[in-house]
Formats: sequence, C-alpha cells, structure tokens
Amino acid sequence: MSYFRDNIERMVGYVPGEQPSDPEVVKLNTNENPYPPSERVLAALGSMNAEQLRRYPEPTAVMFRETAAKILGFSPEQIICGNGSDELLTMASRAFVGPQGLMAYPVPTYSLYRTLAHIEDAGFVEIPFGPDWSLPEELYSTGAKLTLLSNPNAPSGTMIEADEVAHLAKKLDGVLIVDEAYVDFAESNCLELVDKHKNVLILRTLSKGYSLAGLRFGYGIGNGKLIAGLNKVKDSYNCDAVSVMLASEAITDQEAMGENARKVKDERERLSERLRAVGFEVPESQANFLLARMPAECPLTAKQLYKKLKQHKVYVRYLEQTHLADCVRITVGRPEENGALLETMRQVGIEI
Repeated sequence: MSYFRDNIERMVGYVPGEQPSDPEVVKLNTNENPYPPSERVLAALGSMNAEQLRRYPEPTAVMFRETAAKILGFSPEQIICGNGSDELLTMASRAFVGPQGLMAYPVPTYSLYRTLAHIEDAGFVEIPFGPDWSLPEELYSTGAKLTLLSNPNAPSGTMIEADEVAHLAKKLDGVLIVDEAYVDFAESNCLELVDKHKNVLILRTLSKGYSLAGLRFGYGIGNGKLIAGLNKVKDSYNCDAVSVMLASEAITDQEAMGENARKVKDERERLSERLRAVGFEVPESQANFLLARMPAECPLTAKQLYKKLKQHKVYVRYLEQTHLADCVRITVGRPEENGALLETMRQVGIEI
C-alpha cells in the first residue's frame, strides 16, 4: 500500500550532484563559482541583528526587487523572488501547467524540467536539439502551456541568440521561460524580450555568477500580469531575511561579479583548448562549465573516466541521459583546480 499519489509513486526524483565533505577534493561537478562572493555580502552577513531574525521577513522580498529593478531597468512589480530559481520553476509549473497540462523543452537539458512535469502529473514533450545545438523546429508547434529554454543551456553551455528566442515566443500560445541561470558568463541575454513579449518570463539565480549557491536565491522578470499570477502560488515567506539582504548587496556589486566572471571565462577558454587538442568534442560554452564528449580513440568510456577521476579525488559530473552517455560535464574551476584535473586525466590514461 502506498500513501502517495500514483504519479509520485511512479516517478524518480531529481538527483543533485554529489557534495563531498572531504576538503581535499577538487570539486568540478556542480557548477559552483570557484571565487568568493562580494565583500559587501560578507559585511552584510556580519551586520545581521537579532531583531531581523526574530521577525518574519517582508513577504515579497521588496528590498531585493527594488534594488534589482534599478540595476536592470524594470519596475519592482515585474520581479518575483524565490528560494533559488528552482523554486520559481516549481511555481511556474504549478501556475501554468498543472495536472493533464503539457510542458515542452529541447533536450538534453536541465533534468529538473522532467521531474516537475512528473510532480504536476503533466505531459511533457522532449525534442532533441539540432546537431549544432540549434532550436528544433518542432518546439514551435507543441501546443504546450509552458515551454522551457535553458539559455545558456545546461549541460551543453550553448546559447540561443535573443532574436531567435523572440521568434519562438511569437509562435507560442503558452508561456516561454528563458532559464538564464548561467547568463552572467555569457556575452548576451534575453532581457530585452520581457517588455516586447507578454508571455516571456526570464529566470535568474545568484548561485552561479554571484558565488551564492549556498544562499538559495533566485528571481524572475516578466510582464506584470505574469508576476502577479505567480505571486498567488508562492509560499507565504519563501525568501528569508538573510537571503534577501545578502542578495541585495550581491546584485549591487556588479564590479565584483563581473571580475569573477571574467576569470572564469578566461579559464573556460584555456580548458576548452586543452581538451579539444586531445580529441574531446567541446561545444562553445557561454556558461561556467564545459560538456566534453570523449575522443573516439579513448581507451576509457565517459563513465569510467568519471569513476577514475573520483578515485583520485577529482569530481566531475557524469549525467546518465540518453544523449550524454559518452560525455562528462566539467565545472570551470580556479587555474590550480583545472590544472589538477588535467594532470589527473593524464594519470588515468588520457594523453593530455
């Protein structure tokens, strides 16, 4: 006997990346920023007082919404905050889809999308990207209530330009979420679409570019009516007082974020070149990670490489998805971490 709904009983939950506790591990598996957050964030953390913790937080994270609105050029009413952008994805699937509804997205992509469809007992359409990671034509005509586009895409790091995303938005009858979790490492974004397309919702997070994965804070930007509707389904106090204050300080310090992003991009280029030089197929990434397809002549499979690296305390991500069986995903770390990865790859049998 099960007490769960049938769809929950049948489904497989989302599996996060491993979080080893060993401080000696070279951790390149969960796309954390290798550099610390802004000093302003750490100073704000030290300034928190008992009264701020005793009281409930302001329920709509107004401090952050007003701060972000000034920086990004929107009104606070166009911004909604969440416990990471993952919570905003959950809110969107609840508000726009629901049981028997339909979600659509190109694959391979963020596996949480399928999990959310299962939770809502909704249908989902998964359409393979083109061989060059281009948008599949079939995505334009699914009839889905919610279409999701990870952009830059996880796990490929590839980017669909704003004009093509705009074309997609025009063709859809439902909502288009552009999941920009990794946009701080990209050369462009889709913010311009928000005021041009009432069905576009941009999601962002402070986990990646702002080095605050441990804080769990994300935000969405969209048409005021979309945001008002999403506010109906959010939890009462979904963002705590600490996260709202620290997120507000982080987004204010664009200089610190930009400097960290520049260092990551420099290392991304260096690591890409080294991997391609020995036969790995690596798409042009606009994120803080690389998807590396194993060389044809490599004596190891991707899963074997992942396991051997782990034995040497170097963690990368092996994603057991149909389209990715011969790939590993590598977070771009600091120069010494990337150097340790390359040296360990040589030790386990890859001539690099």
